Amino acid sequence: MFSKPAKGSKTPVQIEPLPLPAAAPADQVRKAPPRVASLISADITIEGGVSGDGELQIDGVVRGDVRVGRLTVGETGHVEGGVYAEVVEIRGRVVGAITAKQVRLYGTAYVDGDITHEQLAMETGAFFQGRSLKFQRQAPPQAAPVAVAPAPVADLTLTAKPVG
Repeated sequence: MFSKPAKGSKTPVQIEPLPLPAAAPADQVRKAPPRVASLISADITIEGGVSGDGELQIDGVVRGDVRVGRLTVGETGHVEGGVYAEVVEIRGRVVGAITAKQVRLYGTAYVDGDITHEQLAMETGAFFQGRSLKFQRQAPPQAAPVAVAPAPVADLTLTAKPVG
């Protein structure tokens, strides 16, 4: 069943190289790293607007408008100005108007200003002074009604025949 090679015979050992991975498509090779939220820490104050497409967490103070993709205002965060984002989560203080698809006010939130939104959620304890304005989804524009001339009415004379 098992056999040993003869002592005198030396057979060279074959080592096969590891197979090389198939070439990856160019779009996978240059894959962008996942985006990390930018942070304005508690000891930072920014005088002026902040804008970008990514995610921002504010634990410090921003005096100016904030326009980002996703905004989180931490418990020590403070924004004095308008906020424009897709998603807004507030644990701190915002004095100014907020416009976003989704807005969530946590129990520690303080908001003094109007909120324009598609979805609004508030936890117990959150302070909100202002108006809640729901986005009105725009209906597709309808074609203007076409003016149609009235159809001519035929003169009809009805005569009744006695039955019977």
